[in-house]
Amino acid sequence: MHKGFIMTAAFLGALAVLLGAFGAHGLKNYASPAALNTYETAVKYQFYHVFALALSGILYSYIPETGILTAGKLFIAGMAVFSGSLYLLTFFSIVELNQFKWLGAITPIGGLLLVSGWLFLAFTVFRFKG
Repeated sequence: MHKGFIMTAAFLGALAVLLGAFGAHGLKNYASPAALNTYETAVKYQFYHVFALALSGILYSYIPETGILTAGKLFIAGMAVFSGSLYLLTFFSIVELNQFKWLGAITPIGGLLLVSGWLFLAFTVFRFKG
């Protein structure tokens, strides 16, 4: 088991629940429907990848390969960049700071990090001889 990944997944999972509740109850009076949709996407992807990070932490006890560690790190970075950029886009939309719309160009980089995490996980498990 990779204790750091499990602890990080637990923290990010709790954060996803809190942010989701805030979005459902606190933002609905301030954000446009499009901004709320963006925010919901951020929460969903964060929550999905919390499970991927936890899986990486558990798999590491069975497959102690660097590819599993790389996958976990990519999941963390991907959540930060993908969901983080969407959270920021929502915030800047609410406060009408339109000069930060360029953050939307960063979001796909986070998506590529998440996809890379899944591919590292799959490739490492596939080639493991154990």
